[in-house]
Amino acid sequence: MKFRFPIIIIDEDWRADSASGLGIRALGKALEDEGQEVIGGFTYSDVSMVANQAARASAFIVSIDDEEITEELSDNDAVDELRTLIRETRRRNEDIPIFLFGETKTARHIPSDILKELHGFIHMFEDTPEFVARYIIREANAYLNGVAPPFFKALVHYANDGSYSWHCPGHSGGVAFLKSPVGQMFHQFFGENMLRADVCNSVDELGQLLDHTGPVAASENNAARIFQADHLFFVTNGTSTSNKVVWHANVGSNDVVLVDRNCHKSVLHSIVMTGTIPIFLRPTRNHLGIIGPIPRDSFEPEFIQRQIEANPLVQNKTVQPQVMTITQSTYDGVLYNVETIKKTMGNYVENLHFDEAWVPHAVFHKFYHEFHAIGENRPRSENAIIYSTQSTHKVLAGLSQASQILVQDSNNRKLDQYRFNEAFLMHTSTSPQYAIIASCDVAAAMMEPPGGTALVEESIFEALEFRRAMRKVDAEYGDDWWFSVWGPKDLGENGIGRREDWFLRSNDKWHGFGKLAANFNMLDPIKATLVTPGMDINGRFAAQGIPAAIVTKYLTEHGVVVEKTGLYSFFIMFTIGITKGRWNTMLTELQQFKTDYDANRPLWRVMPNFVNTYPQYERVGLKDLAQKIHEAYRQHDVARVTTEMYLSAMEPVMRPSDAFECLAHRQVDRVAIDDLIGRVTTMLVTPYPPGIPLLIPGERFNQSIVEYLQFARSFNARFPGFDTDVHGLFTDTSNGQDEYFVDCVANKFVPG
Repeated sequence: MKFRFPIIIIDEDWRADSASGLGIRALGKALEDEGQEVIGGFTYSDVSMVANQAARASAFIVSIDDEEITEELSDNDAVDELRTLIRETRRRNEDIPIFLFGETKTARHIPSDILKELHGFIHMFEDTPEFVARYIIREANAYLNGVAPPFFKALVHYANDGSYSWHCPGHSGGVAFLKSPVGQMFHQFFGENMLRADVCNSVDELGQLLDHTGPVAASENNAARIFQADHLFFVTNGTSTSNKVVWHANVGSNDVVLVDRNCHKSVLHSIVMTGTIPIFLRPTRNHLGIIGPIPRDSFEPEFIQRQIEANPLVQNKTVQPQVMTITQSTYDGVLYNVETIKKTMGNYVENLHFDEAWVPHAVFHKFYHEFHAIGENRPRSENAIIYSTQSTHKVLAGLSQASQILVQDSNNRKLDQYRFNEAFLMHTSTSPQYAIIASCDVAAAMMEPPGGTALVEESIFEALEFRRAMRKVDAEYGDDWWFSVWGPKDLGENGIGRREDWFLRSNDKWHGFGKLAANFNMLDPIKATLVTPGMDINGRFAAQGIPAAIVTKYLTEHGVVVEKTGLYSFFIMFTIGITKGRWNTMLTELQQFKTDYDANRPLWRVMPNFVNTYPQYERVGLKDLAQKIHEAYRQHDVARVTTEMYLSAMEPVMRPSDAFECLAHRQVDRVAIDDLIGRVTTMLVTPYPPGIPLLIPGERFNQSIVEYLQFARSFNARFPGFDTDVHGLFTDTSNGQDEYFVDCVANKFVPG
């Protein structure tokens, strides 16, 4: 297929009747006659706009015949603008061809730092426009031919080849959809290319994900180079699967494992699936429900050994853990200094696994140095192999479910790729979606420096500009209420500021995590947690408040969907796809919410879709509803309850795998909430928000957890539509009202 990459012309005389204007327009016409799209009319004053076109263009032609470019180069504004244009372009793209076009000016008039970045110097009246056009197109095509990474290039070639498909999938390149009206709709929506590229793993020329051969292997190797890893494996069904692959490759039944209590449920599923015995590392929390870091002292082998000795499920008290899994970063953006962890644990735990679903961008910018697992100039551990599992679809440009596993060998141990691939095969579909593989390939290629570095820097910059704008609005409102953005006080005046300002320092009031080790944790600025009025970081309730669920449902109604909602906070993320337009829209929608809240406008007017589903709120004012929910939170002291339930001591009674087997074998009692204290769960118990499991199979319910579940029951009955969903609760409505139960291990099967 022919991709659309126009040639961009920057010339002050594009529309002028001068010789320069006539010459550049003649060249533009010659390019168009060769079938090339041309966009002209940009000037030197459009520097930032033109530089942003580096991702969309096949070449730049820059005129230097403007009269402002004189033979005297000192203090020459036009030359400075040209230098800025080239610098900004090269900051994003090292390879795109840049040509200078002139009639009277030559290399003698242009500084050498500019000349070295050029692909050519065109003098119009020395060659015909037609010849110059072919020369430019040749260079542009050579550039474009080198852009596509290995697998994507092979997939495009296959889809364009016109081969008949006699293999699965059954739609045969989209043809089957054309035989049905609804199929026609599907075909028109997704398009020919996606369907032609949806192929079976029997296509030899595309290689194999399952055994890492052909173009797939070339792409994984290319991505490993870009991400500075020794090995890299694409995964097409999410980082949930990547985590399970790492675990199944390294641990087995009765192995002791170290696990961040703030881990993704896929890691807990891995515990159940592998039959391991977990020792949990407990993170701090503040009363806003924001999860902080695991204390530095918890990573000391002596501390961990004491936890092993105290665990009733561990028989051999001298055993060493086989794997450690840490959530890097936390859901709210708190990062760990990986080098500190490696130095502390590298000779104690053989496999250090960092679930970096949210930080695949970190390797591409020095802002994050040492605060991610694998990268350039990172020392190897003596004995521990380092694993990083990353969701390229979360922050980078992968399609949903695009993920990857990065591995760094230790000085003394190398990854056994054959054994590792057996675990990979256990969790990988034999019919992987090739569009997801291609997006892994392309997402990696997009991050090749300097382009990837520029993308990450822009994400950080836009996140800081949003924070600065929010503070500006707050200052303008004065004593009136406004939203705040959780984070450090000092943002700097311009640019991305200093990374040291984002370190979590001991007892800083803004984070609320208390005493912390120096230089051990940092907040990722692209993760922004917005705090709503009503409760402070110490859990003290104000007289009036705006629970976050009210705000996020309002935003959803107005076309703004956030990542995660807490009690009085919600989370947004500045990925490489976030633009000024998006975050400014967020800010204006927040201002509109304030206007509607202050006026107490009825919900039928400001949230009509929500009211259609829940008509009982039709005549309720926005402010009145927020206050009712706020008072319910305050009455039940939810900040205390939700903090205590996560920080309370969890009692392990059975191996998680054994408790889950009781569920599979129907050796369970369905227990009502009020009778849960002391019972042993067979499943994960996970409230949303925040989506962090309270209990895992084999642990006992305690008073704090039951108190929270009782609150959720009464709250859900009173405020439908704002329900606190708890995975693991079974709901029975047979008697006309919701009753909640949990499947617990039947008492006769509980050990002891």
